[in-house]
Amino acid sequence: MKQLKKWTLPVILFLIFEMTAVILWLTKDNIFYLMNFSYIGISISLGVFLMGVKYKYARNMVQLLVGLYMLIYLGLICNENMQIEGFWYYLFTGVFEAATIHYAVAKIFGPLIFGRGWCGYACWTAMVLDFLPYKIPRGKRKKIEWIRIVVFILSLVFVSLLFLAKVKNIERMMFWAFIVGNIFYYAAGIALAFVFKDNRAFCKYICPITIFLKPMSYFSLIRITCDKDKCISCDKCKRVCPMDVDVTDNSRKRKNGTECILCMECVKNCPKNAL
Repeated sequence: MKQLKKWTLPVILFLIFEMTAVILWLTKDNIFYLMNFSYIGISISLGVFLMGVKYKYARNMVQLLVGLYMLIYLGLICNENMQIEGFWYYLFTGVFEAATIHYAVAKIFGPLIFGRGWCGYACWTAMVLDFLPYKIPRGKRKKIEWIRIVVFILSLVFVSLLFLAKVKNIERMMFWAFIVGNIFYYAAGIALAFVFKDNRAFCKYICPITIFLKPMSYFSLIRITCDKDKCISCDKCKRVCPMDVDVTDNSRKRKNGTECILCMECVKNCPKNAL
């Protein structure tokens, strides 16, 4: 039974991504989508399985497999802006391609199934930040989440102005926006990690993608729950959580519940296997 449980979630995730891959391949008549989502599905499923067998670097491995693929291959080689500016660009052109598909699957509708799994396993910004020394936050959460709303609005205004001004070579502008945006994200993320002594400070205060992720993650099917009969209220799970989530509360309204990135640090560190 235990062996079966180790395979259940990886297989389910693989099937979800494979169904997405086949549907997009057939509807868009483009085999790229079959290869793209199959690769991502295999990478994530493999990582989740390795986490189940307690391989220490399973999640980091997935982050590198998916994050580097999206950053280097899709972004730098294929010149696709997979950041929020790219989403606005394709949305305004009325084309369901590249960034709009990516956002629909990973950041708008996907979170109804796997919450903020994107943040924990595929984000190329967090991929780097998670290697910094402050895996466990060393201070109280700051009340500056409003910054990510400002960044979200600025990204929308930026792309809107490009369209209103009828800028030529707007596709090229999107590529350079991807380059400059990533430089800013990495610089801000690393700086905030050391200032606040928290690797995930960027995710909490700056990242605009959370505006999409948080509302849908509230209804996520895959989530961490606590067996109250086993829990001894040692609060170790809360101390090791990089996103300050109270996983001992099983309600949808638990503290920072929509911040959970399914990193499983709480599960790994629970002395009673209550999570």
